[in-house]
Amino acid sequence: MTASSAPFAFPIRIYWEDTDAGGIVFYANYLKFFERARTEWLRALGFGQQVLRDTSGGMFVVSETAVKYHAPARLDDTLVVTAELQQGGKASLTIAQRAYLRAPGQTDRLLAEGSIRLGWVDSTTLKPGRIPAPVLEALK
Repeated sequence: MTASSAPFAFPIRIYWEDTDAGGIVFYANYLKFFERARTEWLRALGFGQQVLRDTSGGMFVVSETAVKYHAPARLDDTLVVTAELQQGGKASLTIAQRAYLRAPGQTDRLLAEGSIRLGWVDSTTLKPGRIPAPVLEALK
């Protein structure tokens, strides 16, 4: 399964807590931004993660990440973080994600891009399982 629609986009403002001593976004925070965008993407598809866990007994866990950094974000910047299905199977998904700087009157500038692999597990035992069919259908 691969997605064909436009990527989901989620706005994020940069606060002091996101920056390091140099005043730029700490590199690991991009993974947090990616997580927020994935969570809101699933919510927009009708799948809040807590409800999904409560109703299905399973949840997504990150099993692999790769991030390439192109340029820094700074305090008060507005970012747009995208999420889009890159590859999907019955037990795992690979999500392509990007963070862009959005400035009025300018073209969005790519700051970071990554690939996040998610696996589906039983929320109690953490053993691998199959992603619920309604989630897979919504991602098509």
